[in-house]
Amino acid sequence: MKRISLQWRITLMTVLLIGVTCVAMNLLLCFSGVYYMDTIVDGLQGGGTVILNEEGTASFDPQLVAPDDELTIVVDGAQGRFRATNWYITAAVTLLSGILAYFVSGRALKPLRSFASQVEMVQMNNLADMKIDEDVLPEFKQLSHSFNQMLERLNTAFAAQRQFTGNAAHELRTPLALMQAQLELFSAEHPAMLPQTAEFLTLLREQTERLTQMTRTLLEMSNLQQVARNERIQLAPMIEEIFTDLAPLSDKRGVTLTAEGDGIMTGSDALIYRLIFNLTENAVKYNRPGGSVRVSVTQEPEKLLLRVSDTGCGIPEEHQRSIFQPFFRVDKSRSREYGGAGLGLALVWEIAELHGGSVWVEESSEKGTTIAVGLPTQQSPKP
Repeated sequence: MKRISLQWRITLMTVLLIGVTCVAMNLLLCFSGVYYMDTIVDGLQGGGTVILNEEGTASFDPQLVAPDDELTIVVDGAQGRFRATNWYITAAVTLLSGILAYFVSGRALKPLRSFASQVEMVQMNNLADMKIDEDVLPEFKQLSHSFNQMLERLNTAFAAQRQFTGNAAHELRTPLALMQAQLELFSAEHPAMLPQTAEFLTLLREQTERLTQMTRTLLEMSNLQQVARNERIQLAPMIEEIFTDLAPLSDKRGVTLTAEGDGIMTGSDALIYRLIFNLTENAVKYNRPGGSVRVSVTQEPEKLLLRVSDTGCGIPEEHQRSIFQPFFRVDKSRSREYGGAGLGLALVWEIAELHGGSVWVEESSEKGTTIAVGLPTQQSPKP
């Protein structure tokens, strides 16, 4: 019963109510009709006989004329026909009422469908602009008002979170840069240091660089909303530039980079570059030695589809949505081995959402993974 829609529930309840009412009326009418038919037959006696046959036609039999010329009506099967006709009418009325109830309930539930369609349009990056219409039926007015208040609270919470992240990243950037400079200076001034000291300084530099990268990414994520998205972007030259930047990493791991297709869209050149770069870099890092990475672009009338495929070990199905969450790692040991802060795919998700698109794991198995990104070719005006 829980899987039945509200419209069908209203329809079935209406049909049941009308059906019970019609059956009760039918039984009462049948009882009343039969009773009065019997009374008429018992009361009419006399000179002639009129026979009502099963077809409903009347015939007169002169041999059955009574001496006193009184008229007698013999009802032949009329009671059975009366009952059958009532049941046919009951079934027809119930069916017609059910059909009418279905369409009437559908019209009555139209505000609820409109509410659901508006709710589906709510995204994290448009909370401030999405307001549910409160000029509706009284039953939905309180629901719409409560939902709008919830959107305001969520928007305030996300804004506070972004502001805190940006402030924290901004404050951490300066001391981290100072630490890096001091470590480099100390290493340059003491070239003949002990091996243990050199190893310790190398570890410090690596961890400081990791923190610096994390801070830079957090700062970028907190400022995404302020980035203009009105540049005309051709993806094929951008992908070739990304392959050039990733050549040292791909050559080190023996991974082959290939590209196919092209597309043109409107957006932020820097952010789309970072989106494709992060996806391709991840595909190279978590690939098998001697594997391959293929970046393909398919242009459609109103959107383009970007696919990044690798020949790695795949992503478990239970983690395929979680990989786009900040700081999530499928294999923590491998992630620390390759560096990074677990924010690369989270930034990809943010950039795709900001451009009105989406990103998902299209397929993944032991033979490799394909991550797809759908992006509109034109951007809506920036609020």
